[in-house]
Parts: sequence; structure tokens; C-alpha cells
Amino acid sequence: MTQITPRPGIMDIALYVSGESRLPGRGKVLKLSSNENPLGCSDAARAAYAAAADDLHRYPNTDHAPLRRAIGEVHGLDPDRIICGVGSDEVLQFVVHAFAGAGDEVITTEHGFSMYPILARMVGATPVTVPETERRIDIDAILAAVTDRTRVVFIANPANPTGTMLTQDEVQRLVDGLPQSVLLVHDGAYTEFAAGADGGAGLVDRHPNVIMTRTFSKIHGLGGLRIGWGYARGQIIDVLNRIRQPFNLSNAQMAAAEAAIRDTAFRDHCADLNARMRERLRNSLIQMGIGCDESFANFVLARFADAPEAEAADAALRADGILVRRVSSYGLPAALRITVGDEEGVTRVIDSLGRFKADRRGA
Repeated sequence: MTQITPRPGIMDIALYVSGESRLPGRGKVLKLSSNENPLGCSDAARAAYAAAADDLHRYPNTDHAPLRRAIGEVHGLDPDRIICGVGSDEVLQFVVHAFAGAGDEVITTEHGFSMYPILARMVGATPVTVPETERRIDIDAILAAVTDRTRVVFIANPANPTGTMLTQDEVQRLVDGLPQSVLLVHDGAYTEFAAGADGGAGLVDRHPNVIMTRTFSKIHGLGGLRIGWGYARGQIIDVLNRIRQPFNLSNAQMAAAEAAIRDTAFRDHCADLNARMRERLRNSLIQMGIGCDESFANFVLARFADAPEAEAADAALRADGILVRRVSSYGLPAALRITVGDEEGVTRVIDSLGRFKADRRGA
């Protein structure tokens, strides 16, 4: 028996479970369980990735300067205040490693992204989960939970897996109510799907204790490459860069990401398709008697009468070769998270759930 023991908190971490991608006995499934872009990535990103194969023997640059410059130009941000990571998850990890530890508290919300408490426990901090109201982040609940041990507050806006979103005024009230010693992390992985949203950039420019994070995994269709970024005041970015591995992104990752973010026509096309298909899917679910809040992301949360009905709906979708996400682990046992697909994919979901509801009415 080894006497080597992990730091307190590590063994309390429940392993992250990703969306399923296979069904036994089926060669091809419609995967709507991981919020992936049904159109894939842009041709420009694919070409840039292929071209990078000529430099596989070269170490990548350590400062990500060309990628940061591209992000800054497209979003109107100062590239010197941008940090890049292996997915936005790594940037979130930088935050807890730099600003939280044993004896500290990290605030998350009831239905928040499951990585937040994992990250807190990773550094020995205590995750404090506050309730939401009707699947929306409750600003007053967060502020009431702040203590002199609070170091970081995580919010996803738009939120995953609910798809709901706080207004700019609501987030501003949250920042105004937080002590300057508490860092607010505004996770904007789904920002591009919320028309007119800036992902928290305005908050960062107005407040020294805010960092926003974004990803290339969703609208840019580069989930398989794992690239993300964060934006904050220079002092915060300087701290995070000191714990970032120097070669955390490869040449191929950076080349594909730079091409992707500069292909704004592809991004806008994906956002338009998502908005149309999301509305169609939501309206159809509501007409079937399935609860569905307005979503600002690339998925909808379908709410059923109870957990057994949600389980039965999931089984019906699986029988039709469609994989969606059960979200019981997020405190939503009576719900399914369904990624918005293309027109064919949305039609298949609507038809499958329509048959399911009809069968239940006839039973």
C-alpha cells in the first residue's frame, strides 16, 4: 500500500463525463450531445491546419502573438491583454491556480458548468454552490454567498446547460456588488450565438476584477483542437502567463484558430443557421407540451414532466439513432439538453419526439 497521498480535495473530484458519441449496434448516429457545430469548421481553418503539417518538427512560438493579434483585430480588443489556452478550460484552470487555494471559496451556481467545482477542488479550495431561480443565475444568491474567504465567482453567460442568459444590467449589478478582492470569471463560450453580446468585454474594460473567457470549440467548430482564450486587465494576464506552460498550443492549433477567427463570414452563417433552427426546435417542443426556456446558445433544454418521462424520451431518441445529453448531474433530472443541428438534424429530433409524445398520449 503506497503512503503517497494526494492533496486534500483531489479525491472529492467526480470525473467529468462528456457527451456520448456512439450507440451500440449503430454505425452512424446523429450526435447532439456535445454542442458541436453541425457545419464543422470553416474551409479556411481546415486549409490552415493542413498547411501546418509542414512545420510539425518546429516548436511553436510561446507568446501566441499572431493568434492574439487576430483575436484583437476581430473583436476590437487589446492583444496584450489576451491569453490563450488549451480550450477555455485551461484558462479557467489558470485562474484558480493563480487566485485560489486551500481555505478559499469559489462560488458556482446550481446548474453551472460542472468543471467549475472540479477546478476549485483541484487547488484545494471549497466550491460553494448557490441556487438559481427558474434556471437563471440569481445575482442576489451569489452576493449573499460571498464571504471574506471568497476568491473567485464563476458564471457562464449564456449558461450551460440551461441556455439562459443574464442581461448586461444584471451582470453589472453583480460586479458592482462584489468586493474588489473577488475575481469574476465571465465564461462566454456561447457568446457568438447570442446576438449583440460582447462576452463580457465591456465589463473587463470597466472593472479590474473581471476576466472573460471564450472558446474556438463551439461556433468555430474546432472542438477537436482544444483552443480558447481569455481577456482581462494587464495585471491579471501577467499573473496567468507566469503559470502557463510556454508551449501549450501547437503551430497547427494556432494556425487553424487564426484562420477560423478571421473567417467572419463562416461565423455569421453559423450564427444565422443556429438562430433559425433553435427557434424552430424550441417552438416545436413547446407545441408538443415540452417545456423549453428561450435559449441564447447552440442548444435547448427540453423539460419533461418528470425524470421517468425524460428517460423515456431519451430512449426514444436513441432508438431513432439520436444522441442528446442527460443532465441529471446538473440537477436537472427531468430535462434533456439537445444541441441545435442543421435543418435535417432538427427535423429528425422534432419527428422523433413527436412520435414519442403521440405514443404516450395513445398509451
